[in-house]
Amino acid sequence: MKHCLVVDDSRVIRKVACRILEGMHFQTEEAEDGASALEACRHAMPDVILLDAQMPNMPGVEFVRALRREQGGLRPRIIYCTTEHDLAQINEALNAGANEYLMKPYDRESIEAKFSEAGLT
Repeated sequence: MKHCLVVDDSRVIRKVACRILEGMHFQTEEAEDGASALEACRHAMPDVILLDAQMPNMPGVEFVRALRREQGGLRPRIIYCTTEHDLAQINEALNAGANEYLMKPYDRESIEAKFSEAGLT
């Protein structure tokens, strides 16, 4: 079973995403910001990370840069989630090492489509 780390400062969004991903047969784990997500990755590197762009302590793009420097940090697929239609912000995340992006709010269909496009299902 593939392991997905869901990183978002909103508990509700984390729970919704986890429920969707568990329905897609992923084992899920949650983190409320980039700093706690980095610690979770150091403990057990996930296969995929569903990552919020805007979070306290360590924004999404900073997390991407930090993770990619970690041992084993090149392996996880990172799907960068944003509410912003700012292409510069999205490109910054992709250039930092995110693999895909997903616009929020997302739902089951959009997550399934993105994971399928990325070859994760």
